[in-house]
Amino acid sequence: MTAGRIRIDGGIPSTLAEVPRVAKRREEAGYDGGWTAETNHDPFLPLVLAAEHTERLELGTAIAVAFARNPMTLANLGYDLQAYSQGRFLLGLGSQIKSHIEKRFSMPWSKPAARMRELILAMRAVWECWEDGTPLRFEGEFYRHTLMTPFFNPGPNPYGPPKVLLAAVGEKMTEVAGEVADGMLVHAFTTEQYLREVTLPALERGRQVAGRAADGFQLSLPVFVVTGRTEDDMRAAAVGVREQIAFYASTPAYRGVLELHGWGDLQAELTRLSKQGEWKQMGTLLDDDLLGTFAAVGTPKEVARTIGARFTGVIDRMNFYMPYKPADGIVDELLDELRATTAA
Repeated sequence: MTAGRIRIDGGIPSTLAEVPRVAKRREEAGYDGGWTAETNHDPFLPLVLAAEHTERLELGTAIAVAFARNPMTLANLGYDLQAYSQGRFLLGLGSQIKSHIEKRFSMPWSKPAARMRELILAMRAVWECWEDGTPLRFEGEFYRHTLMTPFFNPGPNPYGPPKVLLAAVGEKMTEVAGEVADGMLVHAFTTEQYLREVTLPALERGRQVAGRAADGFQLSLPVFVVTGRTEDDMRAAAVGVREQIAFYASTPAYRGVLELHGWGDLQAELTRLSKQGEWKQMGTLLDDDLLGTFAAVGTPKEVARTIGARFTGVIDRMNFYMPYKPADGIVDELLDELRATTAA
């Protein structure tokens, strides 16, 4: 992590026909990076088009589901996109959850933190083989890669292997990110206090295991934003963000964030309502104090100041998390304010 300005990223759509226009727009607007997500489309294909239609924009997956693939297929995808984008690709990986891995992807699930650690190390072993000619001899608990003939070896990448960023929520996976990844994709359901008191120490524990320094490590955070030009805009934005935060807060695995702030009891009630499908009601349980702790709230200038005060020197890159339809032009205004506020 660095003390320089916070890089600001935006989304790249998964619908291929939209990618060239949006990617160009992101670059022209001054965004530093563009990210895809693995939801209802493949996260890698859009980045081929994005790379073709941009020159400066960094491009990444946030996230690609690691356990739906294996280290060799991920090594190939990452290597090719790194070469085609001329060194602008960031391989963002996440574990997903057991039910999706087993029932949606029909892949094995076990010991997610240990498996992720080994998957990244195996992928790096493949890249080392291709880059340096090191014999491929990776034999672990979950993955085994011991065959690489010249026919299947692409040789050195002129831009080197891509950086690997790992999505993590719990402390174990966060430690893995510190140990074997080049950065971490922080879950949006977090706070400044949780980052400083839980996430950063866990990353440091991981780095100590590997004997690594923090230099060059990237911490990326989606920041909830409540903003607008009118009172109606602000109300609609607050409703959207409250509902999204409540959705995350209903997940038992995220209870630790609430407990740190003394809101642990809220999680059980939100879980109960989620099982009844009371999504709208869940959001009404979040008061202004909780909203202001998880989100930056106010005019674009106020939001930029809040983000700068909370996260300068803590995170390296961010994107706006706005689960509502923002007013026309306000995102560009927010981008300009934030760039001015967080400039090095």
